[in-house]
Amino acid sequence: MPKRTDIKSILIIGAGPIIIGQACEFDYSGTQAIHALKEDGLRVILVNSNPATIMTDPDLADATYIEPLTLEFLELIIEKERPDAILPTVGGQTGLNLTMDLHKTGVLKKYGVKLIGAQIEAIEKAEDREKFKEEMDRVGIETAEGGFVNTFSEAEGLLDKLNFPVIIRPSFTLGGTGGSVAYNYDEFRDLIKQGLTASPINEVLIEESLLGWKEFELEVIRDKNDNVIIVCSIENVDPMGVHTGDSVTVAPAMTLSDKEFQLMRNWSILCLRTIGVETGGSNVQFAVNPKDGRCIIIEMNPRVSRSSALASKATGFPIAKVATKLALGYTLDEIPNDITGKTLAAFEPAIDYIVTKVPRFNFEKFPSASGHLGVQMQSVGEVMAIGRTFRESLQKAFRSLEVGLDGLEAKRFDAKDADIKRSKNLNLRSLRYATSYRLLKIREVFAKGETIENVHQLTKIDPWFLYQIQQISLFNKKSSLRTLKENGFSDAQIGRIYDKSESEIRSIRKNKSILPVFKIVDTCAAEFVAETPYCYSTYETKNEIEPINGKKIIILGGGPNRIGQGIEFDYCCVQAVFGLRDQGYKTIMINCNPETVSTDFDLVDRLYFEPVTFEDVLNIIEFENPDGVLVQFGGQTPLKIANQLKKAGVKIIGTSPENIDLAEDREKFGAVLDELSISCPKYGTGITLDEVLVVAEDIGYPVLARPSYVLGGRAMEIVYSEKQLINYIARSAEVTAGHPIFIDEFIEDAFEFDVDAISDGEKVHIGAIMQHIEEAGIHSGDSACVLPPYKITSDILDQINVITKKLSIRLQVLGLINIQFAYRNGKVFTLEVNPRASRTVPFVSKATNTPLARIAAQLATGVSLNQFQLEPWDRKQYVAVKEAVLPFDKFPEESIFLSPEMKSTGEVMGISRSLGESFSKALISAGNKIPKKGVVFISVNNSDKLEIISIARDFIELGFTLIATKGTYNSLVNNGLNVRSIYKVGEGRPNIVDQIKNKDVHLVINTPMGAQSRYEEEEIGKSCIKHGVLAVTTLSAASAVIRAIRATGSKKVKCIQSYYS
Repeated sequence: MPKRTDIKSILIIGAGPIIIGQACEFDYSGTQAIHALKEDGLRVILVNSNPATIMTDPDLADATYIEPLTLEFLELIIEKERPDAILPTVGGQTGLNLTMDLHKTGVLKKYGVKLIGAQIEAIEKAEDREKFKEEMDRVGIETAEGGFVNTFSEAEGLLDKLNFPVIIRPSFTLGGTGGSVAYNYDEFRDLIKQGLTASPINEVLIEESLLGWKEFELEVIRDKNDNVIIVCSIENVDPMGVHTGDSVTVAPAMTLSDKEFQLMRNWSILCLRTIGVETGGSNVQFAVNPKDGRCIIIEMNPRVSRSSALASKATGFPIAKVATKLALGYTLDEIPNDITGKTLAAFEPAIDYIVTKVPRFNFEKFPSASGHLGVQMQSVGEVMAIGRTFRESLQKAFRSLEVGLDGLEAKRFDAKDADIKRSKNLNLRSLRYATSYRLLKIREVFAKGETIENVHQLTKIDPWFLYQIQQISLFNKKSSLRTLKENGFSDAQIGRIYDKSESEIRSIRKNKSILPVFKIVDTCAAEFVAETPYCYSTYETKNEIEPINGKKIIILGGGPNRIGQGIEFDYCCVQAVFGLRDQGYKTIMINCNPETVSTDFDLVDRLYFEPVTFEDVLNIIEFENPDGVLVQFGGQTPLKIANQLKKAGVKIIGTSPENIDLAEDREKFGAVLDELSISCPKYGTGITLDEVLVVAEDIGYPVLARPSYVLGGRAMEIVYSEKQLINYIARSAEVTAGHPIFIDEFIEDAFEFDVDAISDGEKVHIGAIMQHIEEAGIHSGDSACVLPPYKITSDILDQINVITKKLSIRLQVLGLINIQFAYRNGKVFTLEVNPRASRTVPFVSKATNTPLARIAAQLATGVSLNQFQLEPWDRKQYVAVKEAVLPFDKFPEESIFLSPEMKSTGEVMGISRSLGESFSKALISAGNKIPKKGVVFISVNNSDKLEIISIARDFIELGFTLIATKGTYNSLVNNGLNVRSIYKVGEGRPNIVDQIKNKDVHLVINTPMGAQSRYEEEEIGKSCIKHGVLAVTTLSAASAVIRAIRATGSKKVKCIQSYYS
């Protein structure tokens, strides 16, 4: 069947910023879709607000719009571009919801735009839980007992048919947002209200409890001729009650009988036909009652999903690419299998290994979170590992997480370590609750002699998985080295068993020729020779690959996404591949993150899907013998092992590990700054409480306190007094025990700047200088930043340029460098230097049309900057704004006040001819509502009371009504402004929180009171999150919001390619 000839241009709607529940798997699927469409000669138009993606690179789509993902902006793009069709299935829930909005408002009909891949009726039936349930019941596919409600009284009526506990699922949300379990009437009342609020259509599904049932997923693909294949089956290790995104999962399914699998297979195919999914990939989820074998369908997603990315990486079958080709009218028997080059996409993948996915959490960033897992997704990333057995792949996955584990084994504590108190006696009953590391606890109780039956009763995890974990716990000194390696034990784990060091075990292993062999992920269980080697290690006897011939470089990836290290570093790794290819190198990627473009099957010459640990990486290096290894692009993950690799004789190219360490070592780097006469904040280090107090007293308060070895600003705090410092050390004891605490002078009321640059060791090119909208003291990853800077003199910019060049040359940077500066009272302070990729590189690259990471990879190989015709960054006639996206909707009890500790999960970008319009676009893209009129609440600390006057006056001129708490009210009224007074929380009623809850406040300006936000400020912040009110916590942001409001009148869209021309 030939492809459709009625379509010449296609619009792809991206998924937007990385948030909990929707991560970089949609960059992977969107990038695959664009490549597939371009192969067929179609014009591709892309809209996405996330600059940290490969898909938004200007040389990928024909027209790339980095614009807000809202109905208003989409219509402007459609009006301008007039696409023939929209592909709505590769942009996650965001893409589907927006497509439905375009249909309901008549935009699709108005501009004659078709849909390919999924039609409106199919999306409605799959996404509307009520219609889905009706359709499944109609064809005899069993669903859970329950019903849909739109009001609390309707919900109460349903309780006559159901017993507690009940599951509450809001309609049309992603990542299970608002989902919950009610065990009693009081919880039911509160959770129904929350669920109705979370649903954009004020609807929730109330169902019988399936807690303790087994959960399965099937990835299914259908073409227009009704050919259907099952790409992969996936089983959740955790039972129902834990969101599938938060569960450890295994492919293929391990505990299904053939009869159960065939039933699910038949129901999946019937489901797709009934819903009307014409073509493409769908994810179908099932639950099975282990007591009686009753099987029900939970839901289906008529689009590429998080599980599709996992299934693609698990099998080697490129689901997003095939789904896109099918949407164009091809059939499965016309699409070649790119992995084998001999079979067709109509062949169902067969795998002869086990894949395990383990989620990555960041609960330490959110003290209000309980750490208990439930039906609302909370993980921020995931890892995947491949092994010949479940035990091997599970151990490899746990050591891939980068949380200090080297397998399925809890951390060991030295008796002298103050951290020993964290290693509490294990309470068996705690296993009832699913947590991020429950499997570690299970291994521990098995080691102490607990039975499978008891653990199964507590956890409801299938006995087969428990048996496997029990087996891991039983290995000991009598186990042979080879047996331990076959079961996934790392050299470090084996060292503890044998009372030897990791290096001693490695040496013994090599002497005995106990070496890993490399197997291929080929979709066909080795029946055909693979053309795109995509490999994993195991301990068997036969290698399925030979080392790559020719000059080659290994790139170490960034591992799992987490707060502080996300998709930005995957972008840099992919760009490094492109740059090395430009210089004629073959490229080898090592990474363990299934959501990413860097682990796509056809990106590099060879992909090793392996943990990015010293042992695993060195195994591959010794096998491949590359010309060099790049460690500067994957964030902290590769840098942690760079020194070990260098000591092992590995050739690290680019900036040396010694110079990267020099920038991280406070004392040594302080000496470099003194040598170059560069100013920095005063600093000191202490280990004991007395030492730290003396250092802080010498520097003078306020100070910035932080542990010496953390990422993403973990446990950093601005401290205003000795009392607060003592309190900080007490609270942070678990993080800081036995380790130095850094104390820095805090430069208050300073402007902060970020610089990205590249160097070849002799010359330096400034990529861009960005100015933060928030003042110093807020983590750079959480602060909005503007390019070019909006409030600085040219001589200060010159100083920043000079310091950047001096430091780049002194540190012998070969590639990327990022430097952070503060400016106050005519003086520039150097805050931090990172001679590696930074999270701002993608934003700067898009804003300036200069692929910094691509060029940096080439500089690392010895190429000179002179070979690139690079234009100055500051000659652009437009403004770009990067804004952070924060996950407070998932953690509604969390303080919204930003601090030195990073909490954002993703970012968005606004670009236009003015700062106001760009900031407006960035705010809208981050999910904020910008009010055009209404009530502004103002409450500021004493030091802000002078500057707030002009800001308040601007709001009045724009037609807003002002209300303020007593101190701020007096300050504004005394300056002739018309303001109403309102109670703080605890002063009387109605207070400000009452007003927010009554939807009588449209914007909040609330600057925290110096040291710690007080109770009422916390309550205001939580109410703003709950009711969707924009809250700003610095005066710089308040000024920027005024510009944004002024710019909201006329909305214009422009593809980034046209900004460059």
